[in-house]
Amino acid sequence: MRIGVYLAHPSPGSFNAALFAAVVDELRGLGADVRPHDLYAEGFDPALSAAETETVADVPASADDLVQAHRAEVAELDALVFVHPNWWGMPPAMLAGWVQRVLVPGVAYKLGTAEGEPAGLLKAGRALVLNTSDTPEDRERDEFGDPLQRVWGACVLPYVGVGELRRVVFRTVTDSDAGQRETWLREAREHARALLEPRGV
Repeated sequence: MRIGVYLAHPSPGSFNAALFAAVVDELRGLGADVRPHDLYAEGFDPALSAAETETVADVPASADDLVQAHRAEVAELDALVFVHPNWWGMPPAMLAGWVQRVLVPGVAYKLGTAEGEPAGLLKAGRALVLNTSDTPEDRERDEFGDPLQRVWGACVLPYVGVGELRRVVFRTVTDSDAGQRETWLREAREHARALLEPRGV
């Protein structure tokens, strides 16, 4: 099973980085073909070019070799994992740019016309999103409407054909201690293992 794991946090010492490492280690230990990507460490350029803004072309042009490599790889994956913090109710700009530059028409979805219903093209049927947050759950839900759930669960993943999403939020991170973080890392490993379970389990 080919699984892409994407980290979007600029600090190598962050808890997000620890989650990323735990997920990669767990999946590799179970025999998965893991494709890990620390987007900041790779130097991924999140800035969308004018040539990439066409939404009905087969595949928008890009002169960036790293973008092209990500596009080719994501089309062949069986599952996706995204690890990132909640910043202002959004993924970091790095990951938003990855979505905009990599999940493009002809790779991740197809439109008959600009007004047509999308057809998701990705093989990946499952996704796991691991978020960190310093906002209490009730405030995130009641005041803000859990915007990251809308981003991943409504706007992005269904659009590209991913039908099964599991999203887990670890909160609040700033005031957590080492014991709590170890518990969260174990939970992240459990959620990663679930990606390998047969459908319907």
